[in-house]
Amino acid sequence: MIDRRTLLGALGAATLSGVALSAATASASPTPAAGGVVDVHSHMVPDFYLREALASGIVFPDGMPKWPSWSVTEHLQMMDRCGIDSAIVSVSSPGVHFGDDAEAADLARRVNDFGAATVAGQPRLGFFASLPLPNVVDSTVEAVRALDVLGADGVAVMSNAGGMYLGNAVLAPLLAALDARSAVVFVHPTSPPNVAAVSLGRPAPMIEFLFDTARTVIDLILLGVVDRFPHIRWVFTHGGGVLPLLADRVDFFRTQVGLGTPTTPDVLQRLWFDLAGTPVPRQLPALLSAVGPDRLVYGSDFCFTPIVAVQEQLRSLDAGAADGGLENWRAVTSDNARRLLNL
Repeated sequence: MIDRRTLLGALGAATLSGVALSAATASASPTPAAGGVVDVHSHMVPDFYLREALASGIVFPDGMPKWPSWSVTEHLQMMDRCGIDSAIVSVSSPGVHFGDDAEAADLARRVNDFGAATVAGQPRLGFFASLPLPNVVDSTVEAVRALDVLGADGVAVMSNAGGMYLGNAVLAPLLAALDARSAVVFVHPTSPPNVAAVSLGRPAPMIEFLFDTARTVIDLILLGVVDRFPHIRWVFTHGGGVLPLLADRVDFFRTQVGLGTPTTPDVLQRLWFDLAGTPVPRQLPALLSAVGPDRLVYGSDFCFTPIVAVQEQLRSLDAGAADGGLENWRAVTSDNARRLLNL
């Protein structure tokens, strides 16, 4: 249970209403060239973050065989080789909480200071701030600092935090602060609880990430969170995972057994989805049928997706997006991203 007095005291001068924002707030938003590709889903792995993860025993992140190589130079080289004009970087799964609340809060601050310093010298880059969930008090404090002081383009959260999904009522103070700022909330999938019991020894990103994204979106919808915090701009990755195929089934059960009141397909059209992963030839038509083209953005998923695979994904989109129903995907997704990020 969160002590609200503690929360408000920790926030200090920062207001949950969003009214008393500083006019001197820094801007970390990238400056894209007109008409160029905007990448809202790419990752940074600072050296100190990797050391902390390894020291915590996270050697094979989410069952993957190794951590990827990353540097600002490598990231800009990828962008040049792939024709990406601007990109938003964030920390991927497993996030910044490795078991200890105080250490997680410290790591989040260090990661976000690093992100702000990095993009300050690189006008093509922006960043989503990391939050030390499931610690809601420290996460709210850090969200306010990152958005109001560091000029983050939004915040990045995992699909669940130690088994806490995003519809959980304990998150209300954090969501209120984000809603007051009309914040972009980039939701990256992570391993579900007891992942070893269902993954059958395979890497969680292959299958489990796609189900965990659907699980947390459905939780948000059925519990009415999207309606209660209407100004949050939710962004979900990998085309929503399996969500487009489940939306009608979820709505059927919602009406049969009384699981909440919002109509699932209608709410989906108020969310944003990136095209990282393998959207063509099969996933994109289902996604378009569920949400239409106006909330779709591009994501490379670099550096967890290496440059060669990013290039192959781009080629596949160029070759197949129109057949899947999305004409001129580069212009559509980049214009959407500029609207999402107020660029």
